[in-house]
Amino acid sequence: MANVAVVGSQWGDEGKGKIVDWLSERADVVVRFQGGHNAGHTLVVDGRTYKLSLLPSGVVRGKLSLIGSGVVVDPWALLDEIDEVRRAGVDVTPKTFRVAENACLILPLHPLLDHAREAARGSARIGTTGRGIGPAYEDKVGRRAIRLCDLADADGLAPRVDHLLDHHNALLRGLGAETFDRDELIEKLRAVAPRILPFAAPVWHLLDGARRGGRRILFEGAQGAMLDVDHGTYPYVTSSNTLAGQAAAGSGLGPRSIDYVLGITKAYTTRVGSGPFPTEQDNEIGQALGERGHEFGTVTGRKRRCGWFDAVMVRQAIRLGGIDGIALTKLDVLDGMEELKVCTGYETDEGRTDRFPASARGQAAVRPVYETVPGWSESTRGARSWAGLPAEAVKYIRRIEELIEAPVALLSTSPEREDTVMVRDPFAV
Repeated sequence: MANVAVVGSQWGDEGKGKIVDWLSERADVVVRFQGGHNAGHTLVVDGRTYKLSLLPSGVVRGKLSLIGSGVVVDPWALLDEIDEVRRAGVDVTPKTFRVAENACLILPLHPLLDHAREAARGSARIGTTGRGIGPAYEDKVGRRAIRLCDLADADGLAPRVDHLLDHHNALLRGLGAETFDRDELIEKLRAVAPRILPFAAPVWHLLDGARRGGRRILFEGAQGAMLDVDHGTYPYVTSSNTLAGQAAAGSGLGPRSIDYVLGITKAYTTRVGSGPFPTEQDNEIGQALGERGHEFGTVTGRKRRCGWFDAVMVRQAIRLGGIDGIALTKLDVLDGMEELKVCTGYETDEGRTDRFPASARGQAAVRPVYETVPGWSESTRGARSWAGLPAEAVKYIRRIEELIEAPVALLSTSPEREDTVMVRDPFAV
């Protein structure tokens, strides 16, 4: 049976939650492999809405759900999320949910540093969620992080905290912010340890056993390709790799374990926070897209910037991420629009280009080249087959396929999981 990696092909918020939930019913194991609780998924299951940030979407289906070592974990936020879904009737126990024992932790000092640095940047701020994700990843790379397994080492915890605070308190003082108390942090960690450690496990080993046993594995990505720390719109990116290649490293399985990469792609484009956005419509069109699409962040509630579909960016994401096919979402948001525009290239001072530049200056300077296509007056909402779609909507989809050089494998026509057209089953490659 095939194993599938699900990633975003834009700037996140593409509707991964519904698609992952739809696929998770067909999977045996679901694993998160990067990011933190800065990215959220909204699921609608049997009329009930679940908003998940750290928990893999498989938990609401009772599937074995894992958090890999590529994720940075806020143990307090995770426990709160577990309590919340339990109140909604979802049973979360160490039998159904485990966290990589070598995952690095987000500590209470990390959001403090996040906010202090954003404030210091002023108008040049990155637009982070302020959840401490970036500073936690910095600690990981700087080899000073506290990992989940460290909470079981009572004697070794204090020296690790001392080493960590030598670095962070110096930064906080330099930014004019309040420093963090050593004893308070140690006490918080000791208090949370018995609650979170029962979920700790060698996730790579569990996944290896699942793979050898022929079980279907779903790798659940967060955010989107253009937020990748290497290949996104740097520096307006997240602090992890969001491409499908990270599914292997962030889970602990080799790259040959991934048989199909599904890129979740919105039928238009949105972005949260600062950074370049060539097709942004800061006008009544963008406002209409935002209102129709309910474009507010699951985690932060921040209003998303909206614009036309950018085929250049998505094609680049497909090539970078090895995406085999896309799941096109929110097509119904475009219902009733007289005409639509699709970006097919960029104009620069040096001429036309078919790729997104690497430099921040170059990204900010590109001008979209649009192709205008007719819209449709009929509704696509709730369609479950090609026959239920207006002819012009089908033409729009086919044109997108041509421009991004990848097929549509799934088509989502509403937030409801059953309102999905399956063109190709990713698990049946």
